[in-house]
Amino acid sequence: MHKIKLHKYIIPLGICLAVVSCTPVLAPLTASKPVPESFDKSTDTTNISATPWRTYFKDQNLVNLIDSALKNNQELMITLQEIEIAKNDIRVKKGLLLPSVGLGAGAGVERVGKYTSQGAGDASAEITPGNIVPEVLQDYKLAAYAHWEVDIWKKLRNSKKAAVSRYLSTVEGKNFVITNLIAEIADSYYELLALDSQLDIVRQNIALQYNALEIVKIQKEAARATELAVQKFQAEVMASKSMEFEILQNIKETENKINFLLGRYPQEIARDKSNFLSLVPSAVNSGIPSQLLSNRPDIKQAELELTAAKLDVKVARAEFYPSLDISAVLGLQAFKPSYLFRIPESVLYSLAGDIAGPLINRNAIKAEYSSANARQLQALYNYERTILNAYFEVSNQLSKISNIGKSYDLKSQQVAALNRSIDVSNDLFKSARVDYFEVLMTQRDALESNLELIETKKEQLNAVVHVYRDLGGGWK
Repeated sequence: MHKIKLHKYIIPLGICLAVVSCTPVLAPLTASKPVPESFDKSTDTTNISATPWRTYFKDQNLVNLIDSALKNNQELMITLQEIEIAKNDIRVKKGLLLPSVGLGAGAGVERVGKYTSQGAGDASAEITPGNIVPEVLQDYKLAAYAHWEVDIWKKLRNSKKAAVSRYLSTVEGKNFVITNLIAEIADSYYELLALDSQLDIVRQNIALQYNALEIVKIQKEAARATELAVQKFQAEVMASKSMEFEILQNIKETENKINFLLGRYPQEIARDKSNFLSLVPSAVNSGIPSQLLSNRPDIKQAELELTAAKLDVKVARAEFYPSLDISAVLGLQAFKPSYLFRIPESVLYSLAGDIAGPLINRNAIKAEYSSANARQLQALYNYERTILNAYFEVSNQLSKISNIGKSYDLKSQQVAALNRSIDVSNDLFKSARVDYFEVLMTQRDALESNLELIETKKEQLNAVVHVYRDLGGGWK
């Protein structure tokens, strides 16, 4: 007797094992390459990314702009809604783990032929003595329905875990948006300060050129200069005036860019327009490359996407296995409304369990399984690429900070020498010891070098902002 019962279970068990054994086996993922031990042979773990952005940026006007952007920036608001969508997806996946229960009510009418098995049986049956079943049957039903897929292969649980990983990934995506938003506002703010400083330099240069123009006009009247010199100085003044309006347009566009990032219509940006060249960049401590794995939101986002992709492979693999479904119905049913609540005669119930597994049409499942594995490999390569990109970004910015600092020192000396040469050339021109062309070239060279010095200062400040961003600072 026991042997017979054993055989009943061996057959379906053997079928299940056969199905499982036919599941394709994929090559395991290769381990990612370890990051270098340091950026520049320094193993100091002090890292500026741990500094809150309110502390890192010293300019209160800039802090106010960033604070406003974090409250009103539309791209950030869109990202926050993506987090809500991912959170709701977790609730959907979690709900699939639980039985689905519904309540239904229905009414209908039916007449079967008398020369059928059902019709012949109904004609002789009696509900109560003396009353046969009506020829035209009505049907009234009120019942609760339940269905549950038993998660024996962890398909639904892995699907929920994948949704959780993607939710956490969207959170890291939000952090990455915050980091980039802060850096973009700081870049634009320093660009605005640089334009203000350049505008001031150009206007000072215009004043010098006007003075030189007046001198050459006087010299012409005294026959010590020609009309050619007057026209050359006049043309130089017009070129500088044209540059002034170009800078004013750039200031307007930069202000509008900042206002757009802040989610507001155009208005003047509050800022201190003086002493741009006296701004001192913050000190940079880059820490070690391995800290990027925990500090950079885009790396953590790629890691979570990889985790979700691995779980998707497990979900796709579980499709090869048989599934167990349990269905149940409990309610009331009768052919007259007056009979519907006569219990137990009107009670309706059923309980069924089904085990089904794919045997014939497995190509579609294999294709989805292969696609899930391909997406897993994509996620792995994206993770490795994100780490590599992060390392190079930091390395480039550290090198840039060092080289721009040296370049700025040399340009400062160049500007100082050219500014002194303007006074010298003007004095020599007044005494007719140099011609007007040398005065023009000296003023032009001094203007260009001053503008270049301001541009270098802007790049120096932006490089410090970028290395703070690239190290993962700003979102904490």
